[in-house]
Amino acid sequence: MFLSMTGFGRASRAFQWGTVSFEIVSVNHRYQEISVRLPKEISSLESVFVASLRSLLKRGKIRLSAEIDWADDFKTAPINSDVLQSYYSQLCGIAVDLNAPLPDLTALLDLPGVCDSPRLRECEKFGESGDLWRNLVSETVDALMEMKRSEGEKLFVVVEEDLKELERLAGVLSERWTSASEEALSALKNRIEKVMERFDLDLDQNRIAQEISLLADKWDISEELTRLAGHISKFKEIASGRESEGRKLDFLIQEVNREVNTMGSKTGDAEFRWMIVEAKSCLERIREQIQNVE
Repeated sequence: MFLSMTGFGRASRAFQWGTVSFEIVSVNHRYQEISVRLPKEISSLESVFVASLRSLLKRGKIRLSAEIDWADDFKTAPINSDVLQSYYSQLCGIAVDLNAPLPDLTALLDLPGVCDSPRLRECEKFGESGDLWRNLVSETVDALMEMKRSEGEKLFVVVEEDLKELERLAGVLSERWTSASEEALSALKNRIEKVMERFDLDLDQNRIAQEISLLADKWDISEELTRLAGHISKFKEIASGRESEGRKLDFLIQEVNREVNTMGSKTGDAEFRWMIVEAKSCLERIREQIQNVE
C-alpha cells in the first residue's frame, strides 16, 4: 500500500474553559522532521506531543499547531493590583524627582505581571491529564492519515500504470537484445574477415572465435536484463504489501535506473537505445511519485 507524505488533519475538543483545536500538516521529506507550535498555556506539553507524533508517523516534514479559544468567563485577564501598585509607586517617585507628569495607569497594564492571561490551574486539571492530550493528538493524526491514505491510493494507481509500461519495455528490450546481439556478432565477424583479407592475414579460426567471444562479453546485457526483471518483481511485491515503504521503493528505483543506464552504455543499436530512453522516461515518472510515498 501507499501512504502519501502530504496531508492535513484537524481535530478539536470543547471544555468548560474553552475549545482547543489542533491542526497537523505533513509534506514530503527524506526523513522524519517534527515541529510543534503551541500556546504558552500548554507549551510544557510539547514533549508529549512530539513523542506521540514520532510513534504514529514514519516519515515527512510534520508541523503540529494548537489554538485555544477561551470561554467568555476566562477571556478577561485579571489585574494584579499589588504589582500594578508597585509599578505606579516607583514611577511616581521617579516622576517627582524628574519633575515630570505622573504616569497614566492604563499605560502600565502591559508591563510584565500586571495582567495575567488565563492560567492552566484555573481550568479543570488543564495540563495534568497526559492521556487526554495524547488522545486529542491521535484524533488529529487520524484525520491526517485518512487524507494520506486517500492520496496514497491515487499515487498507487499512477505508479502501477507506469510500472506496467516499464515491465512491457523490459520485455521488448529482452526481445530486441536477442536479435540485436546476433546481428552485432555477425557484423563483428564480417569486419574481422575484411581486415584479414585486406592485410592478407591468416589467423586461426579458433582464435578469432575466442576474441569475438571476449568482445561479446563486454557488451552482453543478459545479466542486466535478468536483474531488471528481478527488481521490477520486487518493486511490485513491496508496493502491494500491507506497509507503506517509500524508502525501499526509492532505493529499488535507483537500482533499476542503474541497470537501464548500464544497458544503454553497452549497446550501439539505435532501436535498442531509443527504447532505453523510453524506459528512463518511465522510471523518472515513477521516481517523482515515489518521492511522496511515506
